[in-house]
Amino acid sequence: MGTIRSLQGDTLLRERERQVLTVGKDSHALRCEAPSTAGAVSQRACVFCGSRVVLYPIADALHLIHGPVGCAAYTWDIRGALSSGPELHRLSFCTDLREKDVVFGGTGKLENTLHELVSRYRPKAAFVYATCIVGIIGDDVDAVCRKAEMSLGLPVIPVHSEGFKGTKKDGYRAACAALERIVGSVVSADLPEKEAAVNILGEFNLAGESWIIREYYRRMGIKVVSVMTGDGRVDDIARAHEAGLNLVQCSGSLTPLAQAMEEKYGIPFKRVSYFGLEDTAGALYEAADFFGDPEIRHRTEELVHDEVLRAESELAGYRDLLAGKRAAIYVGGGLQGLFPDQAAAQTGDGCGSCGEPDRRPRGLCTSCRHVPSGYGNRGRFKPAGALQVSAGARR
Repeated sequence: MGTIRSLQGDTLLRERERQVLTVGKDSHALRCEAPSTAGAVSQRACVFCGSRVVLYPIADALHLIHGPVGCAAYTWDIRGALSSGPELHRLSFCTDLREKDVVFGGTGKLENTLHELVSRYRPKAAFVYATCIVGIIGDDVDAVCRKAEMSLGLPVIPVHSEGFKGTKKDGYRAACAALERIVGSVVSADLPEKEAAVNILGEFNLAGESWIIREYYRRMGIKVVSVMTGDGRVDDIARAHEAGLNLVQCSGSLTPLAQAMEEKYGIPFKRVSYFGLEDTAGALYEAADFFGDPEIRHRTEELVHDEVLRAESELAGYRDLLAGKRAAIYVGGGLQGLFPDQAAAQTGDGCGSCGEPDRRPRGLCTSCRHVPSGYGNRGRFKPAGALQVSAGARR
């Protein structure tokens, strides 16, 4: 593994030196986006891991891993996704390929397993995940899925997540390709053509946050056709092409699907964030302004105003409790959303409008309700930002 050097009492592999930086001591650029060695579940993990993260939250679908039982260690419980109804996604199914299957092929085992599971659980659709060994031995997963789809009468979708061909991000793309096969497969007559309706992409309902976001849009007068994929349903995803706008929360995972839907159905998409006060407000106003309805805009302003006041009262106790403390926060994609509004850590000296001393985030005064131009998605919004640091709390 190469020579190791001391790092404040610890040791650091030479191969990792460019991936660790000590502030005030090192000056090199961090080496990011380096793929892991094939078969090593580290850094961005494997392709199957990426596809599983995106697709598993679809609660009424069957998720079948075609591979060795070790791959089934990636279960719902690694990164949970809450459901308001069915919980089929919490069950981990695997064809458990053994040495005999590697030598003679595992397609027969896959076909039998699909029939047994569909008969027992009656899912709305089935996703079949191809793993590393399947890519090596050459099982024709597509053919098995086509045959099963015809005989079982429901979508049976292969997910090409063979681990050796990339990283977790390649798994995202494989998942988007699988979702694209469902989108547009159902046409509903209950959605008027001009109704304000959105899909929320890249939101996985890890701690119930998609329920909060859905409620915000309902109060604004905007219908949420589908969430992909937190608390997701196959039928909702099948109708996703009927929305007028896609809102992409986790752009790394679902942007390929948003791009495909824009090309195929003419649905534009906007990248949004529901991390923190400012970004959440920005996401709500992006949707309201897109549809150009004054009533929706008015409802959005009222919602943001009411909710930020409620959040402020809840944050006050935490602000006092955490004053003067330092913390290491592992946030992934939420980094940009958590720190600009400084909702939990930084306090101001007072309001520049009324002069009232206030230990609240800089830019927000609840005494006179003044909101400076810099607050709320880089100055676009008059009301204060919205309310809950919701998404990704358990990542």
